[in-house]
Formats: sequence, C-alpha cells, structure tokens
Amino acid sequence: MIRIVRSLLAAALMLFATVPAVAASREELDAAVREAVNELYKHSVAAKELAGKSAGMLVFPQVIKGGIGIGGEYGEGALQVGGNTTAYYNIAAGSIGFQLGVQQKSQVILFMHQRELDNFRKSEGWKAGVDGSVALATLGAGGQVDTETSKKPIIGFIFSNKGLMYNLTFEGSKITKIDKD
Repeated sequence: MIRIVRSLLAAALMLFATVPAVAASREELDAAVREAVNELYKHSVAAKELAGKSAGMLVFPQVIKGGIGIGGEYGEGALQVGGNTTAYYNIAAGSIGFQLGVQQKSQVILFMHQRELDNFRKSEGWKAGVDGSVALATLGAGGQVDTETSKKPIIGFIFSNKGLMYNLTFEGSKITKIDKD
C-alpha cells in the first residue's frame, strides 16, 4: 500500500512539474486578464452585457487543475471594478477521487450587486459555496445565459479557448487576496 501511495505521489509531482509556473508579474497577469475577458466575450454577448451591469468582475485567466487520485487546482487573477484592476487574488482547491491528468481553464466571477462585492472584498479567504453561492452560467441558443441564472447575485463562467466548459463547479474553491508588488 505504501508503495502505491509513493508511486501516486511521484507521478503527481512529475505531472505538476510539466505545468508551466502560474505566478506572473503584475503586467503579465493584467495582459492575461484582458485576453481572458475578450475570449469570454467572443463566446457570449450575454456575458459581456452581464459584466457591464456587474459591480465587479473577478478574472482568473489560467487555472491549472491536475491530479492522480489526489488533485488540486491553482490560478491567479485580478478583481476589476469599473474596468480597472483593484486587487489580485489566487484561487485554490483540492480533491480526492478518480482523476488523472491536467486541465487548463479560465474562470470569471461576476458580482452583480455591490453588497456581494463588498462581502467578498472584506473576507480573509472567500470560499465559493460557503461565503457566497456562485451560479454557474450555461449558455443557450445564440450564447444567451439562462434567464434564472442572470438574476443571481453572483454568476460564474468557466471556459477554455475551445468554449464554455460544462459539469464544472466553483464549489470548494478558496479565493485569497495576494500581493503583486
């Protein structure tokens, strides 16, 4: 049994060693955030409309998820209010279960009301599903967001360069403010 665990840990370390470093400079992260937002808007005009109505938008342009039995994910991003970056954050989560491989995705969380944005900003470590429920947006015909989802106070999008991703969740993710000076 110990031998199997060691093999799994060694394989996981090798797996994560092949993933490029996520930590980026402030300028690199700002550029990646702009690119991710433009990518989201290409997939959905509705996402652009909702972002325009939101109090704030938290963008994680590159979240890497990987694992062999035991997995984790990590990414860095920026909070934008009024189109300007106001702070930097990381997102992290862990999981146990059947999993093998590495996945890269982008995540955007829209705080539709000032109250939710203020609660997020005041937190020491905001946990999706605990400190706030994130309604995962699914797109219908023409890139439209479900009407019920568009009424939620916090709306999340998970996508890649290939389009919106399904059957994913923000639940269990912890978001923490980081210093990028």
